[in-house]
Amino acid sequence: MPFKKAATTDTEGKFPFKLLAWAIGLSLLFGLIGAGEYPEDRLRSVRNHVNERPVSGDIVLVALDEKSSQAIGRWPWPRSRYAQLVEKIGQAKPKMQLHDVVFAEASEPKEDQALAAALQNNDHVVLAALAKEGAFELVGEGTQSMPMFYRHAQMGSIAVVYNYANEVWQIERGLPVNGRQIPSFASIMAGQGDNTRGSFRVDYAFDLKTVPKVSASDVIEGKIDPSRLAGKIVIVGSDAWRQYDQFMIPGQGKFGGVYVHIIAAETLMKGQQHDLGWIPSLLVAIAAVLLCFLWQRANRPLILSATAALLLLGPIALEANGLFVDITPGLFLVCVISGVLGWRHSKQRGLVNPVSGLPNLNAFKRARDERDRPIIAARVLNFAQVTSTMSASAERDFVEQIVKRLGVGSQVTRVYQGDDGIFGWTIDQGTSIGHHVEALHALFRSPARVQGDRYDIAITFGVEVGSGRSMANRFGSALVAADEAASEGLKWKYHDPERLRDAGWRLSLLAQLDDAIDNGEVWVAYQPQLDLPTGTVRGAEALARWTHPEKGPISPSEFVAAAEHHDRIEKLTFFVLDAAVAAASKVNQRHGEFDMAVNLSARLLHDKRLPMKVKAVLERYRLDPARLTLELTETAAMTESGADIDCLVRLRDIGVRISIDDYGTGLSTLEYLKKIPATEIKIDQSFVKSMRDNRSDMVMVQSTIALAHSLGRTVVAEGVETHEAMDLLVAMNCDVAQGFIIGRPTSLEGLIKRIGTNRSRVVA
Repeated sequence: MPFKKAATTDTEGKFPFKLLAWAIGLSLLFGLIGAGEYPEDRLRSVRNHVNERPVSGDIVLVALDEKSSQAIGRWPWPRSRYAQLVEKIGQAKPKMQLHDVVFAEASEPKEDQALAAALQNNDHVVLAALAKEGAFELVGEGTQSMPMFYRHAQMGSIAVVYNYANEVWQIERGLPVNGRQIPSFASIMAGQGDNTRGSFRVDYAFDLKTVPKVSASDVIEGKIDPSRLAGKIVIVGSDAWRQYDQFMIPGQGKFGGVYVHIIAAETLMKGQQHDLGWIPSLLVAIAAVLLCFLWQRANRPLILSATAALLLLGPIALEANGLFVDITPGLFLVCVISGVLGWRHSKQRGLVNPVSGLPNLNAFKRARDERDRPIIAARVLNFAQVTSTMSASAERDFVEQIVKRLGVGSQVTRVYQGDDGIFGWTIDQGTSIGHHVEALHALFRSPARVQGDRYDIAITFGVEVGSGRSMANRFGSALVAADEAASEGLKWKYHDPERLRDAGWRLSLLAQLDDAIDNGEVWVAYQPQLDLPTGTVRGAEALARWTHPEKGPISPSEFVAAAEHHDRIEKLTFFVLDAAVAAASKVNQRHGEFDMAVNLSARLLHDKRLPMKVKAVLERYRLDPARLTLELTETAAMTESGADIDCLVRLRDIGVRISIDDYGTGLSTLEYLKKIPATEIKIDQSFVKSMRDNRSDMVMVQSTIALAHSLGRTVVAEGVETHEAMDLLVAMNCDVAQGFIIGRPTSLEGLIKRIGTNRSRVVA
């Protein structure tokens, strides 16, 4: 029967009106308050560089520069000197001359008369009038040249509005100054002095380095060829930072204010400008967003990316043709929608298995509508082995076949998939769970056929019928029941609530272990090791045992592994080491040379004081270090820094033997054997127990013995439980055997008794 995929956020027939309304509303507010002014200006500066072009050359700057200050004197000059500049420019027959200088106050009468006479003698002179100006404001009451000057010249406005960055983006065509409508310098230079209404955007794509420029001192001294000014629009203005008339030219740096007027005039001379504002870009973005939700979801990233590219690149062509548009409100809308959709997609991906498309266990935990229904967990035991050889499409087919079988004959509406072959679902109250699960298990007796290949499916089930806990806890319990069924060879199993009563004790196991060591509940057992060439018991391995006063014997695999994995192994290790060295010293004194092996976690190798601690224990009980073997466990915890190897070398240097425990199950490589300064290799019992029935395990044991001997190392085989296995090991020239056939772990008294009565007897 069909199963539901993970639910989507804005599909399934629902159009996201609320999302669009909020996003468009925020974008409108963004545009109305001018929130994007800074990025807008920076983007336009980039576009100006792309569209960079030279100026027309019709406007020539006569610069009041540093050279002029040095030749003539600091500004302001005597007006008779400035009159010479006016006369010299006039003699060159320019089209007009404009002076970005305000002569607002009287100086010496003789000086003023000289300038007035020069203005009277020359036609087409424009003097500056300045309205009050500032950041973001202009008012109509301002300053203009004295009447004795402007009666012989035209007035032009040089007032500008600058922003937070001291940049001028808009220029007024004209301004009322003291009751008169005065055209701007830009309008006058562009021949549009009659049009004094409105403003226009300055196009800073003009390269200021191409503006023709001469020094005012060179003009006065006659060093400039008059033809350079003839027929040109000549503007006189400051180009020296000392005169403080400086503005930031976007994308080009700080320049004199006269350059703003030149570029503004070039903008008007280029042709009619149209400032479209930010509404067009927002409309484009709205159209794109609507298209996103009307087309297939897979096309959304492409549409939004293309829209962003259009908004970023489109204005380059528009501005090259005199059309200016603000794009940040439109980009803001695209970014908001992209961010929300990206967040939703990320959130949704976290609830979906990426291969099968089924909802995952995170989605299961949030399934409130299924909270009161019985939960069934299934674990495909060989899932990893099967899928490791498959492509993604084959794995998807494999999962689909599993899910189809799980849905046969039930009211299951949705199956959830976890990692490593875990599946979960709920069923209706009142369903006969036993019959249901038995029938499901029977369906999996038939192999699955995937792309022409047949695969057996090993599966177990766990059931949690309802305990009022969270979905996560309930599913965890069902999964534990499935794992218990697998370990016990069952098809399925109910969750046992009694296990919850022991949960608190399990959580405090490590803390109780420390107390158990102090209280004498933990003791050391000794498993004898047989020297195969001589048939004598040559040593023993010290093993930790815990007898709890209420729980009874606690499995070493439970408390030792927990202590090792949680970095709580040190106290237990030194408790066993102390007891084992004391026992070995006692046996050596009574019965001659006898070796003792103690497990050492690789996690303890980080302690630089470990060799000294071990040496101190040996000296305390006067045991020859050569009689102690430290079996290295948890080798995966070793680092690559070299500190762990150094610690092992120092242990070897004090005479202690090093053994690689459980060889064959972890980092069993030749490089590893070369790196560890071991004197002994211990073959894991899983290979020894199955070597009679499994040829590959037989080869593994035989090759390990040969390799170890070639490296000069002793070999210990553990897990020897039959005479046949021991005979095989003797034939392979193995050195030492350990296992139940030789002896089970026993107390120190039992070990001493065994040694005393059987020291020289060969096990038959």
